[in-house]
Amino acid sequence: MSTLLKNPIIFADVPDVDVLRHGTAYYMVSTTMHVFPGCPIMKSEDLAHWEIISYVFDVLENDDCHTLADEKGIYGRGQWATSLRFHNGTFYACFSCNETSQFYVYSTEDIERGPWKRNNIPQLFHDPAVLFDENRAYVMCNCGDIRIVELEEDMSGLKEGGIDQLLFSTPKENIGLRCEGGHAYKINDYYYLIYIEWPSDGKKRRREICYRSKNLLGPYERKEIFDDDMGYHNKGIAQGAIFDTPQGDWYAMLFQDHDAVGRIPYILPVHWEDGWPMIGEDKKAPRELLLPFEEKKTKDIVICDDFQHEENQLYLQWQWNHNPDNTLWSFTKRNGYLRLENGHLSHHILTARNTLTQRTIGPACTITTMLDTRGMKDGDRAGLVALQSHFGTVGIWKEGEECYAVMSRRGEDQIEYPTEKIKYKQPTIYLKITFDFTESRDIAEFYISEDGNTWRKLGEHLQMLYTLDHFMGYRGGLFSYPTKEIGGYADFAFYHILGCQSKEN
Repeated sequence: MSTLLKNPIIFADVPDVDVLRHGTAYYMVSTTMHVFPGCPIMKSEDLAHWEIISYVFDVLENDDCHTLADEKGIYGRGQWATSLRFHNGTFYACFSCNETSQFYVYSTEDIERGPWKRNNIPQLFHDPAVLFDENRAYVMCNCGDIRIVELEEDMSGLKEGGIDQLLFSTPKENIGLRCEGGHAYKINDYYYLIYIEWPSDGKKRRREICYRSKNLLGPYERKEIFDDDMGYHNKGIAQGAIFDTPQGDWYAMLFQDHDAVGRIPYILPVHWEDGWPMIGEDKKAPRELLLPFEEKKTKDIVICDDFQHEENQLYLQWQWNHNPDNTLWSFTKRNGYLRLENGHLSHHILTARNTLTQRTIGPACTITTMLDTRGMKDGDRAGLVALQSHFGTVGIWKEGEECYAVMSRRGEDQIEYPTEKIKYKQPTIYLKITFDFTESRDIAEFYISEDGNTWRKLGEHLQMLYTLDHFMGYRGGLFSYPTKEIGGYADFAFYHILGCQSKEN
C-alpha cells in the first residue's frame, strides 16, 4: 500500500501550519486571521489528502473591530501562528492576537468534535511555540531574541516563580528577518527549536534554522537544515512543523509565499544526521513522494455549493469575512438559494458585513454564480468578489429603479470605484471571475452573462497583489450590502469553482 504525494499538497492559502500526529491520524492547524469560524482543524491519514473537520472557535471576540462596526476591522490580525499540542489526554491550540494583546489557550479532549474550552492570558507571545516537558509547560516566543516563559501545566496562566528569561539571541549580521515562527520539541535527549530566517546576503530567501541543546535553558547549537524554493522566484519554503509516523519515518510540513494565491504548504522528508533533522532530498524539495500509507481521499478544502440545504448550516469550507450577523443570511427563506439580507450600511466591500468566502486554488480557477436581483433596494450592491486589500468585484448596483452591472476595484485612495458600468434589465444575472496564478501572473478577470453560456468581459483586469495589511491569499466570495437603506436582499443560486483541485462536496 502506498500513496503518491505531489507538492504542493494544497495549492491554496494554508499558512503558519502546525502538525500533530495522534495515533495514525495527523491533525493540522493554520492561520485564518479575519475570517470566521477560525483556526481550522484539518485531518489526514495519508499526509497527501487533508480535510477540514472542525474549527476551534466560531468567533474570537464580538467587539466593533471584529464586526466591522469600526469600518476598519482586524484585517491581517486575529488568530495567527497557532501551536497545536497534546498533553495528558488534552489537545491544546494556543496563539496570540495583536489587537487584544492576549495569549489564547483553547483546550479539548476531542480534537475532532470539541467542545473547546477557552482561557486567556493577558500577555502577548509573538509566534508562540508550546512545549510540554514531563509535568511542566513552556512557551518559547519572539523574533530574534527568543524568550522562554513557564506556564501552569494546565496552561491556565503564568506559573508563579516559574522560568521567564531570554533563552538565546539569533544572529543579526546580514539578516533581514531574524528567527521567528518557532516550533519546539523534545526528541530523545535533545530539545529542538526550529525557525524561519531571512538573510540579506547569499540567496536572500527564507530558510529553515534549527537550534538544539541537551539542556532546556541551553546553551544551544545552531544549524541550517533547509534552503530551497522549488524553482519559484527565490521564495524559500520555510516555517512549519516536523513530525513522525507510527513506522518511525519523519516529515516536515512547511509553506511557501506564492504571491496572490497565498502561502501554500509542502510535505518534505526529514532524515537525521548526527542528531539534526535535515529536511528535503539532497537538500531539495521533491515534487513527488511515495508514502507508505493507504490512500485516504477526503473532501477538498475548496468546494462547489448548489445551496440545496434543508437548514441554515454552512459547509466547513465556507468562512465569513469578519464576524457574521447570523440573523441576516438563510438557506431556508428560499429553497435552493443563499439569501444575504442587508442590515448594516456600508460604502465599500471591505466594510460590508456577511461577505461569505472560500479560498481560491492554484494554479488557476474560475468562480461562477447566479444572482437574483429582485429583492434589492436603491443603493444595494451584490455579486462576486476577489477579496484582498486590492480587491475586485463584479455584480449589480441598484440605483433608484435601475440596475447596473458593474466591475469595481480599489482605487489608490482605498475607495471602491467602478471601472465599467452598464445598464442591466434582466432580473437575474450570471457572474464569473477567473483567477490566474501561473508564474506570478496573478491576474483576475470579470464577466457577466444573461444565460450562463455567453459571457461578456466587464471592466479591466485586476492585477492581484498579496499585501501585508490583509496577510492572506485572494479569496472568492459572495456579497450583498446597502449604501442607503437596510431591508433589501440578494439571492444566490449556487457557487461553483472549477480548478485542478476542486470538486463537488
